Amino acid sequence: MKLSTPRWWYVREGAPAPVMRALLKPVSWIWAAVTARRIARARPVDPGAPVICVGNLTVGGAGKTPVVRELLRRLPGAHGLSRGYGGSEAGPLRVDPDQHVAAQVGDEPLMMARDAPIWVARDRAAGASAAVAAGARVIVMDDGHQNPSLKKALSLVVVDGETRDGVWPLGDGSVFPAGPLREPLAVGLARADAVVLMLPADLAEPDPDLVRALAGKPLLVARLEPAAPPPPGPQVGFAGIAMPWKVERALKAAGCELADFIPFPDHFAYDAAALNLLEQRAELFEAGLVTTEKDWVRLPPAWRAKAAAWPVRAVFEDEAALARLLAPFT
Repeated sequence: MKLSTPRWWYVREGAPAPVMRALLKPVSWIWAAVTARRIARARPVDPGAPVICVGNLTVGGAGKTPVVRELLRRLPGAHGLSRGYGGSEAGPLRVDPDQHVAAQVGDEPLMMARDAPIWVARDRAAGASAAVAAGARVIVMDDGHQNPSLKKALSLVVVDGETRDGVWPLGDGSVFPAGPLREPLAVGLARADAVVLMLPADLAEPDPDLVRALAGKPLLVARLEPAAPPPPGPQVGFAGIAMPWKVERALKAAGCELADFIPFPDHFAYDAAALNLLEQRAELFEAGLVTTEKDWVRLPPAWRAKAAAWPVRAVFEDEAALARLLAPFT
């Protein structure tokens, strides 16, 4: 069973659910200790091609996948590498978007494989070796900041820049499951070469307090911009991602005539009951259906014509700074 991301994670001070936080704190300490021990004991492998890691400091929802797609677009000969979360295939396996489904390879790899060579492998070192054997000149590893198995030439961490309405992407500093952090903030930042601060398209400037919290590393500001306008007319939106409320807000900001929005848990597998609910809501509002590309690839193939996939992309404010970071790999 997949659970929804608790919104109380993303409150900075005076957070709700104090009893729940207190009960989960000991588990957080264990989680952080196990992560630190695993990283300290690792002997990273050089796969024979430079590895650019795009990771998170928090548990999902920061916008790393659009960054991975943008790097793959910019880097000649780059292959993507993913664990294939939610998929049954252990790999190493090159994803074929015409043959595989999300239940086999995961939704993010399936989505990205429409644009670039993507490999899934629970053993990242084996996956990287397979990619290099297939001709990869650069490997862009998706979600690997806490995975120490590969020697990394460049480590980027993506941080969500949404701070409106009392939201604080780092929470109160607690590590999972008492908060959203995968490890203590200072520890995670110490291994990063640069931070990508991902802002919503309609947020003018990053929060100065958040910028200060990430001080000490080069900071690249990017925005999650629509790659195409939302479909016209009334729409029922839906999303099964870590923070589905961000999709609802983004659709409205892009001018979508949103009649209703239905959130689902992250990586949700759309079953008959969910699809029936979506059809009923669309009929009720005489509306179309719109969702993220990541959700769209999880729909049954026969059902995809009923929903529009709304594409977004990472747009960097300082193109020159990004070019300098990527220059050794181009």
